Amino acid sequence: DKEQQPGRSSPAGKVPEGEKKLQEAVCVLLVELCERFTFFGIVCNMILFCTARLGYPSHQAAMVNMCFVGTSTLTPVLVGWLAEYLVGRTKLVCICMFLHFLGTALLPVVSFPFEDVHIDRRHVLLTLPKREQKIVFYFALLTASLGIGGIRAIVCPLSAYSLEDCGPKELLSFFNWFHWLVNLNSAVVFVSISYIQQSVAKNLGFLIPFVSGLMAMITIHMVRGEMIYKPKTDSSLLTTFGVIFSALRTGCARHRYLSLAVPSWLDHAKENHGGHYSETQVEGTKSLARLFPLFTFQILYRTCVMQIPSGYYLQTMNSNLHFGGFVLPVAAMNVISIVPLLILVPILECINSWLFSSKNSGHSPTIYIVVGHLSAALSVVAAGFSEIHRKHFPQLEQTLSEELLLVSSMPCFHLAPQYILLGVAEALVTPSCSLLSFWLVPEGMRGISMHFLALFNGAGCFMGALIVQTAHAGTQGSWFPHLLHEGKLERFFFFLASLMLVNTLGFWAIAHRYNNLHEDCTNGFRRSLPGERLLKHEKAIKHYNSVLESSPILSPLEKT
Repeated sequence: DKEQQPGRSSPAGKVPEGEKKLQEAVCVLLVELCERFTFFGIVCNMILFCTARLGYPSHQAAMVNMCFVGTSTLTPVLVGWLAEYLVGRTKLVCICMFLHFLGTALLPVVSFPFEDVHIDRRHVLLTLPKREQKIVFYFALLTASLGIGGIRAIVCPLSAYSLEDCGPKELLSFFNWFHWLVNLNSAVVFVSISYIQQSVAKNLGFLIPFVSGLMAMITIHMVRGEMIYKPKTDSSLLTTFGVIFSALRTGCARHRYLSLAVPSWLDHAKENHGGHYSETQVEGTKSLARLFPLFTFQILYRTCVMQIPSGYYLQTMNSNLHFGGFVLPVAAMNVISIVPLLILVPILECINSWLFSSKNSGHSPTIYIVVGHLSAALSVVAAGFSEIHRKHFPQLEQTLSEELLLVSSMPCFHLAPQYILLGVAEALVTPSCSLLSFWLVPEGMRGISMHFLALFNGAGCFMGALIVQTAHAGTQGSWFPHLLHEGKLERFFFFLASLMLVNTLGFWAIAHRYNNLHEDCTNGFRRSLPGERLLKHEKAIKHYNSVLESSPILSPLEKT
């Protein structure tokens, strides 16, 4: 940054650098909150709309919701690649903002049609046929997810928060408070938007596209003020996949004709081993490949988390929502899973400060991930027992979204333990995985590492949809029924819990690979990079020259 000379004011019309950075930080945060607001507003009552309005069976509605969340998780990776190689960032962000506004504007038209419109004392019924309604609905979801991907990848990437100089303690603190803020925003959405959509005034569903339009105006201000973050192009997904495929191809060819030993199979991609990539690129990919087991064990965990907007939502929808003469929104139960996170983050901050302050402790958050996985498994077990308990109550009639449903008379608050356990899991797992994915790779690979974490999280959402479809088809609708009192949903939960317990044991077995965080990040990866080795040799040469210059034993002739 250029510093101004004393006595000189900044040029007319030019914002000072410090003020511009403050504006940029505020704009990024506002766009992030608006995007999350619209995203959770779409997700919170999608199952109710699909079952009550579109006539979908319960398992299909759950699959649609999980696929939308998975698509919204994967699109930032795709849009980030498009922005880097095919389309300019400014042009692409304008396209994505238009797609986001189009999708959020179409959803209220489909979800909240004006059923009663009076024109000149005539009653006009405005409705879309089911087939056209489904087409517009899926088109709106697709365009909204593409817009979400562009906003997350271009306007609000993680690298825009300037985390390069942060240590593991500061990074974990950032991820904790970042997810705390996101979940606080989602709690407001689940209470307000879900109630508006379900009970009060359906016309206010247009609040979602209004927030999208507000986000577009903030983004346009950022574009005009040149505040869109431009990341470094040290590495890319194509380079990473190229290193892997080159190593496989060269390794297979050499295994067939030659038997040369290399320290790692990825070393076959190096130029000095017959590959096409530099040592820096290959070493960065090797550090990323070390995280693949961590990413893999997050797939099934993400499937369990996706039970909140699918299986748990159906349980809540089929329970008694009346509370003191007031009908609670179904999605408002999600707040119970958010409350533990909002409470635990300040407590975890104190624990982390104490652990990282210990000089002899190379604190690693792997223990948080293990406990979080176990908490997720216990949550699904509790959901199975809650389903058995729910069937023991007599049934009653309950109106949701103007549809009369036959539900259990069990109060929905009896489902609170499973929500609380999954909220504890999220508070422990998500910031810890983000820290490991960001810190345990070289600086040039951090964006790629976070992209791979997003890819595996998206895979977990689609895995959840696949498990639901397989369970429904394999049991002829018994394990994931449309009418819960006629099926055995608890068996589906117990099956998923058994898979999650095995997943927890598997990660516990490999968790030692990510222990001793300080040693790994300072020695394990940086030492193998050629730039770090060159810096080390330069320091050694400087130290040797200083010894020669200060040595009283050598004569001037010997020094030359």
